[in-house]
Amino acid sequence: MPSLSRLTRNSLTVAFFFFIDKILAFVRAGVVARQYSEEVHLLDTFNAANNLPDLLFALISGGALSMAFIPLLTEYLTTKDRAAAWDLFSRVANVGFLATGAAAVLVAVFAQQIVDAEIGIAPGFGAEQRKLLAELMRLNLIGTIIFSISGLVMASLQANQHFILPALAPSMYNIGQIFGARFLAPRFGVQGLVYGVILGAALHLLIQIPGLVKYGFRWTPKVDLRHTGLIEALKLMAPRLLTMTGIQIIFLARDNLASRLDQVGAITSLTYGWMLMQAPETILGTAIATAMLPALSELASKRDWSGFSASIERALRALISLTLPIAAVMAAGIHPIVRGIFGFDEEISRLITWTTRAYLATLTGYAIHEIAIRAFYARKEPMIPLYAVGLRLVIFLVIGILGVTYFRNIGAPVIAFAEIALLIEAIVIFGWLAKRTHKPLRTNTAIVNGLIAAIVGGIPAYLIALYLPGGAIVTALIGMIAGGLIALALVWSEAKVVLKL
Repeated sequence: MPSLSRLTRNSLTVAFFFFIDKILAFVRAGVVARQYSEEVHLLDTFNAANNLPDLLFALISGGALSMAFIPLLTEYLTTKDRAAAWDLFSRVANVGFLATGAAAVLVAVFAQQIVDAEIGIAPGFGAEQRKLLAELMRLNLIGTIIFSISGLVMASLQANQHFILPALAPSMYNIGQIFGARFLAPRFGVQGLVYGVILGAALHLLIQIPGLVKYGFRWTPKVDLRHTGLIEALKLMAPRLLTMTGIQIIFLARDNLASRLDQVGAITSLTYGWMLMQAPETILGTAIATAMLPALSELASKRDWSGFSASIERALRALISLTLPIAAVMAAGIHPIVRGIFGFDEEISRLITWTTRAYLATLTGYAIHEIAIRAFYARKEPMIPLYAVGLRLVIFLVIGILGVTYFRNIGAPVIAFAEIALLIEAIVIFGWLAKRTHKPLRTNTAIVNGLIAAIVGGIPAYLIALYLPGGAIVTALIGMIAGGLIALALVWSEAKVVLKL
């Protein structure tokens, strides 16, 4: 049996640690949900309070720079040396930290006005709920400032082809939140959940420090906006900033619309439904794409476009063939799992179930999107993702506003369904990528096999969960395992490509 490639090993390593992270995420969500199952409005407030701090983090530091920064840092490591790469990292991190801190101060000062605005976080909440939301949001900003450094540390270690500690970091974040939910929330109330977020952010950074030591990190206490590398990084970052702005506006709009439904649990169901869909997407799509970005950047720096196209095609075939049946099997058996994990009553559990199913319709789109977006950043073409997210934002807002206006009786699932905009964006950007690679990306077989496997695997998963005697959670798990194995057998010829990346 041939040895696994470096890219495959890295993908499997990241996938394993992401799997551990998702287990911890569900433990954390279960602990929090059970503590607030009788006060779901507080959970709605806590979840809504995360949005603007997450926006600052995504725009100013980790989210904005990681995809744009890794290709540039990889180029420095490939064509220069590690000392030059660390010097560039320091300058970029210094700018990111200062910008995040300044923005955090502004948000903290005007938090209440931001929350109360008609186009703010949750204008549909009552006055007391909005006041609490502003307080929680201010606390959350402490974690955001920590993440402004931690997110860039992840990018720098990945550029050095080191994935273990960055993949462990999200688990540490969840451990901090679990501690906050279990020990701090009972004492400090819902504010204790935010203290857990701050603790998790600190652990997220600390776990990666040994990696910096291993690769000889030396901090340069300078900014120097005339520095050539910093200028190039900022040029790559600018389109990424706008792209992330569009993505984060979607999350803000999601909760804004949900707050107008007058439906207790709407924001919570969107948060948890998103998390459930993201479990397989992260373990497969994000793990593979994360490991691929430095490798694709290296191929792009060498102008090896044949290898570049071949790597993308293999990843897309594997992801499409796997995510289509996974979405169907999960949708078939998810309801008892939701009730068991979160412990809500039947009404809230059913709301989360249907919201999750709406999100699962976009699972394959997200997986394709992960690869396609990183391919453009590896080629240092950040404008293409910007154009695509503009299309997605328009479609999401149109569907979301129409849904809340004319189908508000459906509730939160109609807002989740608006994420079909992501699937449309993924198809469009996939088409643009196929043209840029100068070589057709052959995925038709994977699509056909994946759809057949989704039907053949989803039906028995649903029937077993519905009719097999026994406890609901046990029969749902048996049905999902049986349906999953049937589906895997049908797509194995395509899925095994993941072992040959």
